[in-house]
Amino acid sequence: MLGWFQKLMPREDNFFDMYTRHVATVTAGAVELRALLKNEGDFAAHAAEINRQEDIADGIMREMLLAVRRTFITPFDRSDIAGLGTALDDSIDQMKRTAKKMALFDVRTFEPKMVEMGEVIVEASEVVGRMIALLPDMRANNSRISALNVQLAKLEEKSDELHDQGVKALFTAHRTNDPMGFIVGSEVYDNLEKVVDRLEDVANRIVDIVIEHM
Repeated sequence: MLGWFQKLMPREDNFFDMYTRHVATVTAGAVELRALLKNEGDFAAHAAEINRQEDIADGIMREMLLAVRRTFITPFDRSDIAGLGTALDDSIDQMKRTAKKMALFDVRTFEPKMVEMGEVIVEASEVVGRMIALLPDMRANNSRISALNVQLAKLEEKSDELHDQGVKALFTAHRTNDPMGFIVGSEVYDNLEKVVDRLEDVANRIVDIVIEHM
């Protein structure tokens, strides 16, 4: 009886589409951040594009929260729907925050390890995108989602290593004659590491959802 009742109730089938659009902003932001770190083109243009993608993500998040409130039947728990959206939002927010820090400190030349972290960020965002794409059929894709989560965890470990190596190199280079160079560089490294951490949070959210629905 309950099954028939649920079929008659209004439902929202666009949540997965919202996630697809949301993660697209994250990947686009990651690509712009990488280009910024590699000094490809105009810094201000890349920073502006990250801000634009963050604005799009905010709009998608508002759309999602409205859909959660108005929908009787959702593909999984409402708090999980909002939580995954928030995790995606946090990722693009951190990219915006990172670019803002660079602009604030007038950083335009980036250390080799920072550039490598930019590559890791793009790769991590693409892994998250593949995980999102598998969510509509999460039971069948459980093993693939788990494997991608392991891949993301390895990228996070690589990010940590690059961070530590980069900060150590900064300290060696600046400890005697340019302490502000070390402080500013460390701040950039910390923000880049946080981007990868936020992407790992998204992956963990996805895995938690899959486990709850197996």
